Amino acid sequence: MALRTIEGKWTQILMQRLKDFQLLVKLRLSLTVVFSSVMAFLIASSGSIEWQHIFILGLGGFLVTGAANILNEVLEKDFDKLMKRTADRPLAAGRMQVADAVMAAGFMSMSGITLLALFNPWTAFLGMLSLVTYSFVYTPMKRISPTAVVVGAIPGALPTLIGCVAAQGELTLLGWSLFAIQFLWQFPHFWSIGWLGFEDYKKAGYKLFPEKDGKQDTSPALQAFVYALLLIPTGLLPYYLGASGIVSAILVGIMSVAYAWFALGFYRQNDRKSALQLMFFSFIFIPVSLIVLYIDKL
Repeated sequence: MALRTIEGKWTQILMQRLKDFQLLVKLRLSLTVVFSSVMAFLIASSGSIEWQHIFILGLGGFLVTGAANILNEVLEKDFDKLMKRTADRPLAAGRMQVADAVMAAGFMSMSGITLLALFNPWTAFLGMLSLVTYSFVYTPMKRISPTAVVVGAIPGALPTLIGCVAAQGELTLLGWSLFAIQFLWQFPHFWSIGWLGFEDYKKAGYKLFPEKDGKQDTSPALQAFVYALLLIPTGLLPYYLGASGIVSAILVGIMSVAYAWFALGFYRQNDRKSALQLMFFSFIFIPVSLIVLYIDKL
C-alpha cells in the first residue's frame, strides 16, 4: 500500500513537471513555429529530401523557440500572475525558480543555434535574431506601445525564412515571399486575439491594443483588413517565382480573400463574434497555405 502511494506521488510529480515544461516553452506555439520552418524547407528544397535535415531543422528550431518563450516568461512572470490565461504558468505560479528557467533557456538556445549552424551561417544568424528580437525587444515593448505588434511580427515570420535558407543556403526571393506572407498574416491574427483579451492585457499593464475612452479602438480592426488585403497579391508570389503551380495560387488566393472578408467583418462589426471568426480562420490560414504550396510543388 505504501509503495503504491509513493508511486502515485512520483507519477503526479512527473506529470506536473511535464505540464510545466509544456507551459514554459509554450509547446503548441513552438510546434507551430517548427511546422512553418519545416514546410518552408520542403517548399524550397530541390531534389530528394534528406529527412535527417528535417529532424535537425525541427529540433534546432524547437530549442531556439522554446528558449525565447522561456525568456519571455522570465521577464513577464510578475505580469503573468495578473492575467487569468497565464497565471498558472510555472514561473508565475511559483512552481519553478527563475534561475532554473534561465539555465534551461541558455542550454536550449546554445544547442538550437548550434544545430541551425550545421546548415549554414545564415540559419544560425536568423535563429539568433529571432530569439533576441522576441525576447529582448518585443517582450519589453509590449508594456510601452502597440508598435510592439509590428516588432513581434518579425520573429514571428522568420521561421519560414530560416527554413528556406536552410534548404537554399542563401537569402532568396522565395524565402522573402514566404516571410512576407507570414508577416502580413500575423496582424489580423493578433488584432483579433488582442481584441478578445483586451481586459486581461489591460489588467496586466500591456499596451498591445490601442484604446479609446477605456475601450478597444477600431483602428487595429482597419489595419487587420488592410494587411489581409495585402496578403492577396503577396500569396501569389511563390507562383510567380515558379516555386508552385496554378492550383496552389488559386487556393491560396481564395484563402486570402476569405481572410480579408473576415477581417472586413471584424472592422465593420467590432464585436466578439467577428473577432472569434477572424481568429479561428487565422489558425488554419498558414498551415493550409503552406501545405497547399508544398503539395502543388510535387
